Amino acid sequence: MISLSNARRIVAGAISAIVLTAGVVVGVAAPAQAADPATFDPGYIISDQRFFDSGAMDEAAIQSFLRSKLPSCAQANGVACLPNFTESTPSRDATTRCAAYPGAANEPASRIINKVAKACGINPQVLVVTLQKENGLVTNGSPIAGSYRTAMGYACPDTAACDSTYFGFFNQVYSAASQFIRYGVNPASWRYRVGSIAVQYHPNVACGSSVVNIRNRATAALYNYTPYQPNAAAMANLYRTGDACSSYGNRNFWAYFTDWFGSTTGPVNPFGYVDAVTPGVGQIAVKGWAIDPDSTASLDIHIYVDGVGTSVNANESRPDLAAPYPNSGTAHGFSSLIPVGFGGAHEVCVYAINTGPGTHSLLQCSTVVTPGGPPTGYIDSTVASEGAVTVGGWAIDPDTVAPVQVHVYVDSASVAVNANIQRSDIAAAFPAYGGAHGFSTTVPASPGPHQVCAFAINLGVGGNTALGCVQVTVPYPAGTIPELGRAPIGYIDSTVVSAGAVTVGGWSIDPDTAAPIQVHVYVGATGVALTANIDRADIASAFPAYGGAHGYSAKINAAPGTHNVCAYGINTAPGGNSSLGCVQVTIPAPAGGAIVEQGRAPIGYLDSAVVSAGAVTVGGWSIDPDTASPISVHVYLDSASVAVPANIERGDIAAAYPLYGGGHGFSTQMAATPGVHRVCAYAINNAGGGNSALGCATVTVP
Repeated sequence: MISLSNARRIVAGAISAIVLTAGVVVGVAAPAQAADPATFDPGYIISDQRFFDSGAMDEAAIQSFLRSKLPSCAQANGVACLPNFTESTPSRDATTRCAAYPGAANEPASRIINKVAKACGINPQVLVVTLQKENGLVTNGSPIAGSYRTAMGYACPDTAACDSTYFGFFNQVYSAASQFIRYGVNPASWRYRVGSIAVQYHPNVACGSSVVNIRNRATAALYNYTPYQPNAAAMANLYRTGDACSSYGNRNFWAYFTDWFGSTTGPVNPFGYVDAVTPGVGQIAVKGWAIDPDSTASLDIHIYVDGVGTSVNANESRPDLAAPYPNSGTAHGFSSLIPVGFGGAHEVCVYAINTGPGTHSLLQCSTVVTPGGPPTGYIDSTVASEGAVTVGGWAIDPDTVAPVQVHVYVDSASVAVNANIQRSDIAAAFPAYGGAHGFSTTVPASPGPHQVCAFAINLGVGGNTALGCVQVTVPYPAGTIPELGRAPIGYIDSTVVSAGAVTVGGWSIDPDTAAPIQVHVYVGATGVALTANIDRADIASAFPAYGGAHGYSAKINAAPGTHNVCAYGINTAPGGNSSLGCVQVTIPAPAGGAIVEQGRAPIGYLDSAVVSAGAVTVGGWSIDPDTASPISVHVYLDSASVAVPANIERGDIAAAYPLYGGGHGFSTQMAATPGVHRVCAYAINNAGGGNSALGCATVTVP
């Protein structure tokens, strides 16, 4: 019983605890194997482990126990006995002492006890025993309404009437449980706390007191709730009354608990808490604390990840443990980084290793997911020089911070290289992995064009990843002409459209001669012949044996609409002509003119695919030549798609296509999981003709 009128003066009706109902003097009924009074320790009435074990019983177990004490009971005076009692409960918000309590209609007593125990972190057996020692509700088959109003004796001092603010079964159980926790939040605010303190035998000071070495938080809470210890007479007659100076509250609590639920201390197992299990790249961080009540020494903690154990000592300083566990010291924290190899789901179980009587304690088992998947990366550069190609880039495997291997191919020849060069830009973009993921290698190559490809080799979840392919041309040694019979080489560098025309530029060399050769350029079916003799410094540098006079450029008239532009290098000796490439272009109609003929497929481009945490933003433009109105674009992220109108104003599109205006841009953001994804966009045709692919890009979401 406690009084809230004076926070430091906890007046408990310990002497009245033996007076359970309606003035009838009763004692604790002796069980077949009664508690042994010789084992009662006034300084250690109950262990913290038992007192705060909120999972000791669930609702069904509580109800079964209550029913076992009252197998059948008649409702007397309109008041149900405890196994049959129900009450509608209010909701309570979370406090610093208890979690939130969701109220409900007509909750049975066993449910109220179970929910309060879990919300406040109190053993439900403690609440059941307190109901008995205060008002005898567990064994009273004919309770009166007043027994429920003051069920836990909360706010009912010996020297004053009970405070009606706290009337009601739920109100009493919740308030008492919250108060038990409150005692330990700031123990210095209360009279009874861990340490040697004089405790009276009776409210009458003339009955005297003795110094009790209160050894733990739970025992201190019982004394603050009921501030008297039993004297020798009370303990000599354990199940009956003692003398005029006897009090019974804490004696009866101990006796009821022992008889009903076993030892109040029992084997003392370690206890503690896992504060955090944090997955990282190739590792899992585990942090928490653990105490064995048998010792102030630091415990060993065994952490199992997927069944593989790691031992760490819980000897880190935890000042936050000083207040709730003053006898244990503060050197009980632990933290550890556990390597896990590759990414994916991992089971993490943490055990506190017992040091005395009792057994090891499982503190927590949980499943966490570490980053994983196929590698990601890119070819940054390809530099062709005489007899070789130097290839550079970067690659990361999400499963590990370690460097991965990259295989670089020049045509069919390959070389393996470790991606372990420090790159500050990679460190900034992928801080969890660091910057040591760049690669660079030089691969021998003969003069002429070559295909250069790179692949990141997977280490864990997923498969190898293509980092890209690039076409390069290795120059011939200075002053040499290769053997005759080779076909021309070259490229279309640029296609610039304007009203009624397209300007095509590029270069071409016939390896059989240093002289300029002819190039045939076709816009649709219309072709023109020109000589590739424009001086190009970049060509002179790449092909010093041939000089730079191998560029070409021509403006070719073309009707409005979409055309294929193709160029061919014309061979001068043995060998055949060579395709220098084909590009699709769209010639705009003159400003103010008419829309071109119906039935044309859309045109456009996927301009950008920008990744951010959890998303990809895709942008571009599209026009259907059949109409100046915006059309729909379908954007795919892997197999997921979204339809978006291409109606954003774009000045560059208005300039390039004055007949259609600029309102043909599109942009959309799509949610994406971490990893590598394929982004594609398709323009949906407005009338005759088919849909058009606007492009695809491979992106990596961090």
